[in-house]
Amino acid sequence: MARYTGPVCRLCRREGVKLYLKGDRCYTGKCAIDRRSYAPGAHGQARKKVSEYGLQLREKQKARRIYGILETQFRNYFERAERQGGVTGENLLRLLERRLDNVVYRLGLATSRVEARHLVRHGHFTVNGRKVNIPSYLLRPGDEIAVRERSKESPRIKELMERAADKTPPAWLEYNAANASGRVVALPTRDQIDAPVQEHLIVELYSR
Repeated sequence: MARYTGPVCRLCRREGVKLYLKGDRCYTGKCAIDRRSYAPGAHGQARKKVSEYGLQLREKQKARRIYGILETQFRNYFERAERQGGVTGENLLRLLERRLDNVVYRLGLATSRVEARHLVRHGHFTVNGRKVNIPSYLLRPGDEIAVRERSKESPRIKELMERAADKTPPAWLEYNAANASGRVVALPTRDQIDAPVQEHLIVELYSR
């Protein structure tokens, strides 16, 4: 499947907020947005008047980039959220949070969603005892995610397991450090999702 392969630090600078796309680097003084907080490009420091449409577009782009999703797939998530009952914007974020790569990241078994996607694609995780290598796989309450036994011998996986043991996952997830597994306790509520996104602007954009 197609994915963005360009420089990711410029994405944070374009949106004006940290999207934490590079894992540990985002927490150091090397973070690009800390050093150059303006947008990339020759006219990045110029003051621009942003229209209502521009604000809506930026929120949509920000959400896409946080979760590492291309346009068509994001639109499909929105249409699915729209068909569900309740608040469309919250449904959208809930769907994105339930992706397997995001849950692996939330459990602390990867330093970024990019790394989580890479690990999932290489078959390092199981869902309910079966190997799943699809990053977009949607998890449900009660599903159990675990590191495969053969993967636990990998130095990188060992390091991530140790780091995950020291972290506290969101309230809608549980992590068992003893066997490097996690469980989806419930669907996440809006206050349990820390993505810096104003989802109502995305709804307004697609409602035009």
